[in-house]
Amino acid sequence: MTEATGAPDANALLQLRASAGAVPRADATQSMKDFRSDQEVRWCPGCGDYAILAAVQGFMPELGLAKENIVFVSGIGCSSRFPYYMNTYGMHSIHGRAPAIATGLAASRRDLSVWVVTGDGDALSIGGNHLIHALRRNVNIKILLFNNRIYGLTKGQYSPTSEIGKITKSTPMGSLDAPFNPVSLAIGAEASFVARTIDSDRRHLTEVLRQAAAHPGTALIEIYQNCNIFNDGAFQALKDKQSAQETVIRLEHGQPIRFGADGARGVVRDKANGDLKVVTVTAENEADVLVHDAHAVSPTTAFALSRLADADTLHHTPIGVLRAVERPVYDSLMADQLDTAIEEHGKGDLAALLAGGDTWTVAG
Repeated sequence: MTEATGAPDANALLQLRASAGAVPRADATQSMKDFRSDQEVRWCPGCGDYAILAAVQGFMPELGLAKENIVFVSGIGCSSRFPYYMNTYGMHSIHGRAPAIATGLAASRRDLSVWVVTGDGDALSIGGNHLIHALRRNVNIKILLFNNRIYGLTKGQYSPTSEIGKITKSTPMGSLDAPFNPVSLAIGAEASFVARTIDSDRRHLTEVLRQAAAHPGTALIEIYQNCNIFNDGAFQALKDKQSAQETVIRLEHGQPIRFGADGARGVVRDKANGDLKVVTVTAENEADVLVHDAHAVSPTTAFALSRLADADTLHHTPIGVLRAVERPVYDSLMADQLDTAIEEHGKGDLAALLAGGDTWTVAG
């Protein structure tokens, strides 16, 4: 790990996967094109999904794994076409259930690198329970949550992340629902790795993918993704070079949380109530600027950072790794438990279990 970002080097990635039983590729000739499938990519022209796909395909060779040791599982939605376009194993599963399917796969096949691709509707509406339980269990899966704040595949209804008052086909007078903040939700569910990035910032997106891949356990990455057909410009404030200086807070572990032109703005803790607030940095308050600690055991500050962004204007939006802490990994714990059971009691007998004495009689 590097001091500033916590980013692993290539050897660390290989060692991590090898320790979990994955088989590193014997040669180093893989490139981005090796991870492109022969399927025609079919998203709307200009969709942010293209940029995410290119970033993921470009990053995959860094894992050092054979394509056969990588799996992408998706749910339902525009983002869930993803497995078709990756030249790896994959499954286009059912609505909201991708984390559950990926959990079973990761727990039973620890030699695989398992990735989930989902959207704000798929993950946070029908799939909400599956998502939070995967996070709290800390299964060794990596979840890419594409957030465009709209239902794109079904043609533009409001989603669980749409802002209050959103005018859509299903809310002609404006949405009444308070939106989810996916990063806050993940931190609240005790996720061990939580990050946010933007579809069009390939360098940043790739760096976050790199750190997520090296993390043992569940990693959730919220990716702000533009739907140029039904919700175009939803994240323009974060993408425009001029406005981004005042809206985007780039988090780096071990570095002061400063942003704006020449780092003129900073995040401090309000001494009156303990909340975080943004201030203009001066000689008098410079020492109060928080230093980002992604590895803090307590999730309190990470959660407070996740709440800085305004839901409507996205003013003061942190991106980067908010939290990366070590917790026991579910699949490792399960494997150890099974090994102990076999050592103490021998292999189980399913037929004997089904015909056992613990039965009951149903009256006719």
